[in-house]
Amino acid sequence: YAMLLSLIFLIVLVAAVVGFVFRHEIKTNFESNLNLALRGYNGTTDRHGEAVDTIQRTLHCCGVQNYSDWERTEYFTHRGIPRSCCKSQDDCSEDDLKDPSKAKLKVFVDGCFFLVTSTMESKMSIVAGISFGIACFQLVGIVLACCLSRYITNNQYEMV
Repeated sequence: YAMLLSLIFLIVLVAAVVGFVFRHEIKTNFESNLNLALRGYNGTTDRHGEAVDTIQRTLHCCGVQNYSDWERTEYFTHRGIPRSCCKSQDDCSEDDLKDPSKAKLKVFVDGCFFLVTSTMESKMSIVAGISFGIACFQLVGIVLACCLSRYITNNQYEMV
């Protein structure tokens, strides 16, 4: 049991170090995938489209860097900026979304990449604290498992 806990502890430790070391690559990869999701967005309920809509609705953002990123997509040429970018769903017509100058007043202008990464970084201390707590419990479990093993081994050879 102590060996199993030690293995899990090492895996978590390695994952944390790798995540910290490669955080810039993770950001770059996220940005390129968000750009790909925008280019492939077609307004249907595929998982990439739903993810883009959810991010934009939840974080009150639009596009990768800003709302004008949508102008370079095929979706924009047909239908304009998606409704998930609208500040108010009632005050957002399709004609407004097709005109970038009108859309600027009706949609969120901030890009999603900065908001997602800043939200992740702000929650990182909470994740680190919880991970540290779990690691402490694992270390206590390893020590107690070793003590139990030693106690059982010592008592096995006593005379009855």
